[in-house]
Amino acid sequence: MEGLEEFIRRQNLEIFRRQIDLVKDDARRQWLLKRLAEEEAKVEVAIR
Repeated sequence: MEGLEEFIRRQNLEIFRRQIDLVKDDARRQWLLKRLAEEEAKVEVAIR
């Protein structure tokens, strides 16, 4: 069974990816891309 932190990370990744597709403001898109990269890095660390 996955932990709460893992669930939140997966949900954040889904939300960020969905928002990146929908957002029209470039500054907001860049902010979302940065957050997405940070969340993906957390997943990489958690896997190891």
